[in-house]
Amino acid sequence: MKFLKIIAFLILSFNYLSAQNRPVLDIMLTNYQYPYDVHFLDLKSQNQDLKMAYMDVKPEKSNGKTVVLLHGKNFNGAYWKTTIQALSKEGFRVIVPDQIGFGKSSKPTEYQFSFQQLAQNTKAILDELKLEKIYLLGHSMGGMLATRFALMYPETVEKLILENPIGLEDWKLVAPYSSIDQNYQPELKADYESTKKYQSNFYYDNQWKPEYDEWVYLLTGWTKSPDYPKVALVNAKTSDMIFTQPVVYEFQNLNVPTLLIIGTRDRTAIGKANVKDKKLAESMGRYDLLGKATQQKIKGSKLVEIENVGHLPHIEVFEQFIKPVTEFFKP
Repeated sequence: MKFLKIIAFLILSFNYLSAQNRPVLDIMLTNYQYPYDVHFLDLKSQNQDLKMAYMDVKPEKSNGKTVVLLHGKNFNGAYWKTTIQALSKEGFRVIVPDQIGFGKSSKPTEYQFSFQQLAQNTKAILDELKLEKIYLLGHSMGGMLATRFALMYPETVEKLILENPIGLEDWKLVAPYSSIDQNYQPELKADYESTKKYQSNFYYDNQWKPEYDEWVYLLTGWTKSPDYPKVALVNAKTSDMIFTQPVVYEFQNLNVPTLLIIGTRDRTAIGKANVKDKKLAESMGRYDLLGKATQQKIKGSKLVEIENVGHLPHIEVFEQFIKPVTEFFKP
């Protein structure tokens, strides 16, 4: 037993040192290569000149349909690599934006973040590419954004998939409000260890695999950049957006074929750590219950539950994730 503990410690130490020895990332990730070519849309928004990054992957043999993938808050477009590959193989054109404030896109600190604004920015890419109809898939925060997008542009979205979306409950009703200033301080202190601990606990039920380190690196590789305080402030502002702009009350207004893919082990809930009542805190983020409740709110929707899987089915159990995706998106 002692020998096994030593081996485990050495593996963890190696992973930590490997991550620490990788290059410091700049806040536009110019020194990090995405899985596919990155394009940029020059965007004039809120009287600011911004750049919005996106991948546009065209299949060898097109089926005539386009899928847009929307990333979560603690991620960017790069983590969709295997999903892009699979969808492209099926003949789909795949568009993958980095939202303003994330990934390779601009990090404006004097920006009013809202899901409506992010939806407009995403629509600007589609307009630039002259795409009038899309299939839409959003994960985590991207699920909230995908919901808002579908409500704002129902004529554009032909089919909608929400993968472990957050915002399935209104955390404001139970968790105390944490201001942008309060959120900014822990963001400034974020590092590899604290970020890995959070993801391991909330996303993977402490069942960590070495390949998950890449997504920690992408979140923390820029913490030693002199410009990192800008990223920290944007992170605090987008956390505020998520907490204060719930979509849970509007699921009933969706009028598009919708599929929910839910890893039932997920317990993600913003503000849970600030809830003093332990029982109340444990009732938050119960995706084993929230998936079913949300399906009831979205008329005609379908639900695929993946047992013993956490917040990232497309990372943790890709084959179980992609099968219902391709079946639902089949033209």
